[in-house]
Amino acid sequence: MKSYIQSLREHIGHAPVLQCAGSVIIENEKGQVLLGKRTDNLCWGYAGGSIELGETIEECARRELFEETGLNAGELSFFMVNSGERTHYIYPNGDEVYNVEIIYICRDYTGELSPDLDEISELKFFDIDFIPSEISPPITPVIEAYIDYRKKRT
Repeated sequence: MKSYIQSLREHIGHAPVLQCAGSVIIENEKGQVLLGKRTDNLCWGYAGGSIELGETIEECARRELFEETGLNAGELSFFMVNSGERTHYIYPNGDEVYNVEIIYICRDYTGELSPDLDEISELKFFDIDFIPSEISPPITPVIEAYIDYRKKRT
């Protein structure tokens, strides 16, 4: 079944769209953060993606987490909304978006890591001080805010 965005793209091509997304930052018991290396731009990021018609943002975030990592989210804690000019992005295939992304933090999850190899080539937990610099551009503001948040928590 085609996603909402795929169906929309059939009509508008690569033109800019406002894309609403739900995302999850996973923290393990050691306080490390889970990142996946994307296959489209070879940058690192957390699990997330576009909401489907009729789906709640929490359902979207949970679905995307499972699809990309094989993990099932328990309790989701709201972290932030990522929007504005810094979320503008042109994907390697030419699709242009402005994201409005709702991000959650999850420390309560089950399952075994299993990347969706169409989207993610590698999954890895990183210590907060060793997060890679090659972060996917539209989520850079979130990673910056997350690092600040974590440093204030300790």
